[in-house]
Amino acid sequence: MPPLPDLPPPETLALPGVAALLTALRKAVVGAQPERELTALLARLTGGFVEIRASWGDVVASAGRAAGPPVTVRLSHGDASGERHVGTLTLAVPEVWAALVPVAAEYALLARLQSAAAGAARRRVGERTLDALLSGAKPEGGPGDSELIVVAVAAFARPPAPGSAARTAHAHALDVLAAVGEGYFLERGLTAHSTVRAGRAVWLWHPLQPEREARDLHAALTASTAQDVRLGVSGTHAGTLSARDAEREARHALAATREERAFTTYHTMDPLYALLAGGALGTLRDQVRARLAALDDGGRVEATLRAYLDFSGPLPDLARRLNIHVNTLRYRLRRAEEALGGHLRDPALVARLYLAFEAEGESGKGEGE
Repeated sequence: MPPLPDLPPPETLALPGVAALLTALRKAVVGAQPERELTALLARLTGGFVEIRASWGDVVASAGRAAGPPVTVRLSHGDASGERHVGTLTLAVPEVWAALVPVAAEYALLARLQSAAAGAARRRVGERTLDALLSGAKPEGGPGDSELIVVAVAAFARPPAPGSAARTAHAHALDVLAAVGEGYFLERGLTAHSTVRAGRAVWLWHPLQPEREARDLHAALTASTAQDVRLGVSGTHAGTLSARDAEREARHALAATREERAFTTYHTMDPLYALLAGGALGTLRDQVRARLAALDDGGRVEATLRAYLDFSGPLPDLARRLNIHVNTLRYRLRRAEEALGGHLRDPALVARLYLAFEAEGESGKGEGE
């Protein structure tokens, strides 16, 4: 068992007002709006300013006016997914209340967790709705069925480590990620549903400013976890009947996100990606691979050809980079031309090689990854 923290002497608990203070704090954090009720209570109690922010920086609740130097405390919570940043508490209170800061921070953390727990119960209802839409079910009739929607899909940059414990922790972290995203939308006043499907967190929301909301959603996700998060975001679609198409776009955008901590929207992704990932270039890829493999030289010509295509300077500089003689470089490029039946001065051949090599890099990926 961990050692007990340093505690005050027992007589401290008998001080006038301590029991009443703890009771008032407890009632605040179990209220319908725990952050707002807690900040209002602390502001009235201290005569100062109190503010709680989400981990991505949005103000969740604030009350009062500054009556002292501001002090900001990071609110963190450790769980199966690791240490999780859930927000900050800022107090600007008279010096006499400085000793209250650690206690206020603990109750602010409890208030954030209480809101998250309430959101989790609410999210289970939206989860069923979103799962049904993504499975192709028709939505119930109503005005919301014709509203604009956007779908986002997120994944951690690294897969879980081997073992059941690691997989369980990874699944829990994904659930937390989905909850963080839904909390972001809720605090922005946007209607959204979230779920976890096939190792990814998924959100559907009715946008007001899609590009900004996509950027801020990624910022919220990365601010709330110690792991790197990649995010793919669909274009804007009309009506929830388009949910499956929007999810497909989001998965393509996720797969096109190359950096470990970044996001891509479908309409800003590399326009070649859909062609490369769709399997249409498989014949070209296989043809180029077979012709170069027929040289049976241990891959030296292919490696040299790839380096040549990635280099824009003169051949002597490329030879120095490859640590070979420039005549060796020219010889290997001639062998490549012979094997491919064309000249590297021909832009059409260079374009085919680029597409073939890029398609080869995508061949191990599925549609959504």
